[in-house]
Amino acid sequence: MCLGFPGRIISIDEDNIAIIDISGTRREVCLDIVDEDVSIGDYVISHAGYAIHKIDEALALEKLDLLKEIIEKEIY
Repeated sequence: MCLGFPGRIISIDEDNIAIIDISGTRREVCLDIVDEDVSIGDYVISHAGYAIHKIDEALALEKLDLLKEIIEKEIY
């Protein structure tokens, strides 16, 4: 099973590489295969260094809250 994490785009460079913020952790992801046009402030699902799907902000925040709950309660 693979996990993708939602992150907010905080910058995009000329090589189509974005820095995303996932609950305070910043990661570099490639935007070459994301399914829609994205811009700074958008949320994307990322996996293995790639943004793969643009996601609505409300849904992204809901998923991040769920992830935080799982980590805090060690429900796995």
